Amino acid sequence: MSASKTTNPVPLDDQVCYAVYSAGIAIQRLYKPLLDGLGITYPQYLVLNVLWREDEQTVGGIAEKLALESSTLTPLLKRLEVAGILHRTRNPQNERQVVVTLTEQGRGLRSKAGCLGEALLENSGHGPTELGKLNHDVRRLRDDIYNRIGGWNTPT
Repeated sequence: MSASKTTNPVPLDDQVCYAVYSAGIAIQRLYKPLLDGLGITYPQYLVLNVLWREDEQTVGGIAEKLALESSTLTPLLKRLEVAGILHRTRNPQNERQVVVTLTEQGRGLRSKAGCLGEALLENSGHGPTELGKLNHDVRRLRDDIYNRIGGWNTPT
């Protein structure tokens, strides 16, 4: 038997993946009370962001933009529909597709959700320019990884 070379793992604080992951958790903790006030969860907020940018999208289109499976998204959409935030209807041209449309209540949440960005600026101690650069760098890292491993068409 040949001896195999073993290396110790890099400490968590020195790993980019952990920094991104734990920053995401910190942001979600910051957002939680604000989202609770809006009556939505963070994953629901992400779906609403996609629809605020362009209403009337298919479940598959939303799932693709969020790098999720349609089957993961469906229960979340059902809860938003029960809450009166969106409607789901079959596409008359293609019965296999479900089209998601915001209600007035769903569109109204858009202006109320602006508090999230304000809270991030206030609680991070960073300015809009610095956070914008960080966002650009993290998106570039994400896109570079997906371009090499495949599996997701990053949203434009």
